[in-house]
Amino acid sequence: MSDILASPTESDIVAPAISPSRKLVREFCRSKLAVSGLVLLVLICLAAIFAPLISPQNPYDLMQLDIMDGQQPPGTVSLSQGFTFLLGTDDQGRDMFSGILYGLRISLGVGIASAVAAALIGATLGMIAAYAGGRTEATIMRAVDLQLSFPAILVALMILAFLGKGVTNVILALVLVEWATFARAARGSALVESRKEYIEAAECMGLPLRRVLMRHLLPNCLPPLIVIATIQIARAISLEATLSFLGVGVPITEPSLGLLISNGYQYMLAGYYWMSIFPGIALLITIVAINLVGDQLREILNPRNRS
Repeated sequence: MSDILASPTESDIVAPAISPSRKLVREFCRSKLAVSGLVLLVLICLAAIFAPLISPQNPYDLMQLDIMDGQQPPGTVSLSQGFTFLLGTDDQGRDMFSGILYGLRISLGVGIASAVAAALIGATLGMIAAYAGGRTEATIMRAVDLQLSFPAILVALMILAFLGKGVTNVILALVLVEWATFARAARGSALVESRKEYIEAAECMGLPLRRVLMRHLLPNCLPPLIVIATIQIARAISLEATLSFLGVGVPITEPSLGLLISNGYQYMLAGYYWMSIFPGIALLITIVAINLVGDQLREILNPRNRS
């Protein structure tokens, strides 16, 4: 009898079951395009991480450059350094293959860091808006509507015009651009989950707001946020490339793919196509690989597609 009358504990709260990881992996592998995109994305990330070991030179170490190697076409053998420029060189004698590998490090770093930070901020504000309601929800959602009413590139340009160039400033600008998308998605998911029995049970037990949000509400709001985060990484990479191409992104001492494209664009009409084309191809392949993975995750994690 004492066991029956005992008050419930937090461990007695049962949240909706999330799909097993093996099932998600099996469904993901059904799409050959998604698997190809994932493999390609892993290879790109590994190439960026191990760029100092893979690239024949550090293209931004002045001691390793020779101005006589400037504007060499793909396949040219360097007489001074003894290796082949697979993708040619730029006007300063930098190996384009090495420059692309080092540029991938900046582009991927900016994209992942900005998407993760924006997801944390946006998801927190979105769940607070859905759970609190009233004036709190109205204030947060009006800020979201205001943010989403402006073009992302315009807002980023305004922020960087005030903050100046720099990788940290670009990440901050992209976070301020992207957080609203996560906030709206998190609010929509949290509104559905907050009306379910396991949330009501947590409230009846008098659990603090932070514990209800992070322990019980957030895990069941993650699927749409994971999909959006994947898409936002690709979007952030393209935005950073656009900002760097316009000359307001990363400085020339910390190159990205967008900056490489910008540097080579002025030589396109002179016939030096490789300076801009090859970084553009690398940027395109990276974004396509991320989008292939994100599209398949959206199909798997969409509740309407589940049996």
